[in-house]
Amino acid sequence: MENLPSLNGLRAFEAAARCGSVKAAAAELFVTPGAVSQQVKALEAALGTPLFRRVGNTLQLSEAGAALYPVLHEAFQSIAGAVRRVREREQAGPLTVSTVSSFASKWLVPRLGRFRERHPQIDVRISATERLADFSRDDVDVAIRLGSGNYAGLRSDFLFREPLFPVCSPRLVTGSIPLREPADLRHHTLLHDETYDAWLLWLRQHGVQGVEARRGPVFSDASMALQAAMDGQGVAMARGELAAQDLADGRLVRPFDLSVPYRFAYFVVSLPEVAEWPKVAAFREWVLEQARQFRAEHPQVAPAGMGGVDDATPPGRGTPDGRHQP
Repeated sequence: MENLPSLNGLRAFEAAARCGSVKAAAAELFVTPGAVSQQVKALEAALGTPLFRRVGNTLQLSEAGAALYPVLHEAFQSIAGAVRRVREREQAGPLTVSTVSSFASKWLVPRLGRFRERHPQIDVRISATERLADFSRDDVDVAIRLGSGNYAGLRSDFLFREPLFPVCSPRLVTGSIPLREPADLRHHTLLHDETYDAWLLWLRQHGVQGVEARRGPVFSDASMALQAAMDGQGVAMARGELAAQDLADGRLVRPFDLSVPYRFAYFVVSLPEVAEWPKVAAFREWVLEQARQFRAEHPQVAPAGMGGVDDATPPGRGTPDGRHQP
């Protein structure tokens, strides 16, 4: 192996021999004819023998060239086949989607059966994690994350933006200490996820006095805070898409018809070079369709344009937003 000549020279020779023309070989290799000629000359110098004979305007293989060409042609064909099979396997294998566990359990997983019905050949693997996806290192094809959508070097497509609003168990509203107005929250436990400023933002927005915004238990996952609210343990600050089904099914209620816009939105994110792989494109088109349907069915919890973001948001560019990036 250590005595092999330049790979560029070998490629240039094989292409010129197969095409019968330096110009045609240059077009195939996306270089100039002069570059192909120089690479072939360097290869001939390294081998110590000519590989072509010029006969008029055509190239003919020398005895050494005729011996070398079929071996190189077969080798490059084998390499191309191996690369093609790796790419096909990568594109046709399982689709790995990274997202936070609350979004996966409350919104994505309940809809995945629809994707399977449409694309039975694609096996989806959900990686539910709070850790940011590193597309260059992790085995991840697509990420769905809450953020601004401005992710340097990545394609991001807008799903939906949601408001924040209080939710609780129905029995808490009519219990011994009922919730009739926002000021009544001072008699109840506030439940938090790691969106620490949510209660503070909501209370300030609506001028609620006498309620300690940061008191109460904190859960690392938003779905746990919602479960605690369903169990009657207190009042949680919900994001629209996470609470939508529980509200529809009556497990949760909104004690007040008051909300505040959340500064981030959900985006589906991938590497630009991976975005058009068949399995990735199929998932992106499907999840965008599901988001449009969700916004239409739940306009009160998933508005399309709060804060100026809508379906037309272009692929993201810029600096990622800390923990909210993919």
